Amino acid sequence: MADYDYDLFVIGAGSGGVRASRLAASFGARVAVAEERFLGGTCVNVGCIPKKLLVYASAFREELGEAQEGYGWSVGEPAFDWPRLIENKNREIARLNGVYQGLLDGSGVESIEGRATVTGPNEVSIGGRTASARHILIATGSRAFRPPEIEGVEHAITSDEAFYLDALPERAVIVGGGYIAVEFAGIFRGMGADVSQLYRGPLFLRGFDDDLRQHLAGEMRARGIDLRFDSVPTRIEAGAGGVRATLNDGSQLEADQLLCATGRHPNSADLGLEAVGVECASGGAVVVDEYSRTTVPSIHAIGDVTDRINLTPVAIHEAICLANTLFNDRPMAPSHEAVPAAVFSQPPLGTVGLSEAEARASFPEVDIYRSVFRGLKQTLTASETRCLMKLVVDRASDRVLGLHMAGHEAGEIVQGFAVAVRAGLTKAQFDDTLPIHPTLAEEFVTLREPVTGS
Repeated sequence: MADYDYDLFVIGAGSGGVRASRLAASFGARVAVAEERFLGGTCVNVGCIPKKLLVYASAFREELGEAQEGYGWSVGEPAFDWPRLIENKNREIARLNGVYQGLLDGSGVESIEGRATVTGPNEVSIGGRTASARHILIATGSRAFRPPEIEGVEHAITSDEAFYLDALPERAVIVGGGYIAVEFAGIFRGMGADVSQLYRGPLFLRGFDDDLRQHLAGEMRARGIDLRFDSVPTRIEAGAGGVRATLNDGSQLEADQLLCATGRHPNSADLGLEAVGVECASGGAVVVDEYSRTTVPSIHAIGDVTDRINLTPVAIHEAICLANTLFNDRPMAPSHEAVPAAVFSQPPLGTVGLSEAEARASFPEVDIYRSVFRGLKQTLTASETRCLMKLVVDRASDRVLGLHMAGHEAGEIVQGFAVAVRAGLTKAQFDDTLPIHPTLAEEFVTLREPVTGS
């Protein structure tokens, strides 16, 4: 066997890269991980964690109003301090960076600060030196994308910059229809900004269940968000204290900030991959097989850079499978079936399994169970917020194929039910489960009559 400096060299210290590094080291591998920006990757620094903290902050205004209106609380005029929130958020992120460093150190993984590139099937270059490795792992994640066809798009910010703004924009235009766009629309609106969201298609959140998409659009408009579908900016101009966007219908919008939340692209450029024979798709995604191996057998890739399912838990799952495959004599192919997901919009969405459209495309007969109702918390207030609960069931086997929710704590609720959907439980088994009353979640085990079938 060739003598290498490392058994595994990981490029990228995000959630997937760190987990693969630590687990491989626990199996006895000699491991190094290189990171050019910050430990924890997108999720910890400019993704899941700071985003959820901002969502929490933005929800308090509505909750304070409900408390005063319906629940007997008296509070003064609320005031929001954006700089204090960002300072506190930055402190927490710095703490998490330290936690990640401690995890790597405690696992015996060598962490290297700097940009690493692949210079051979078993060789990397970093900081003017080269190192050899039996296996190389690409875990470099993704990067925010600005559509180049928009004239003046350089005047727009991305979500990366939105987490570090000096001030809360009083007027915000958000371009995009994915989860980042709808989440930031809710964040800025909840903090008091006037928000317009533009999306090029007829309805946002493509790939989610249509009932969820339509329900959320109604809820966001009810909260005062100016949703414009089939609408895109063609030109962005910088002006005094803000930007002006000219839209495809000729109208104009002025704002303090324009946020391009138009997707993220795999961060695979300039890593030397193509030069050593690693195949990348047209969008930059590293092509891998079922075991996360690239077209060069000694080079592997996991997480967003592969553009399979771009979620932190998925990257961690892929990392666990890879470390076991390479260093624990336990080949494991990651499963991407029935992956639960949440959108931390306002109200939030939770989903696991097949949408109604996906189920109808794959199963001859499908039953739909759906309920839209006002939650108990809102009954003492003037709030018109509604929850939506939905089950998609295969009529032949009675198996629950998909479970979808829009409403308070949807992510927390769907996480529990994801176990049932993943396990292939039937609608009858849902029905046999006693509810916890009064809760929102009980609706999923008390839905009795299908609303439609095929």
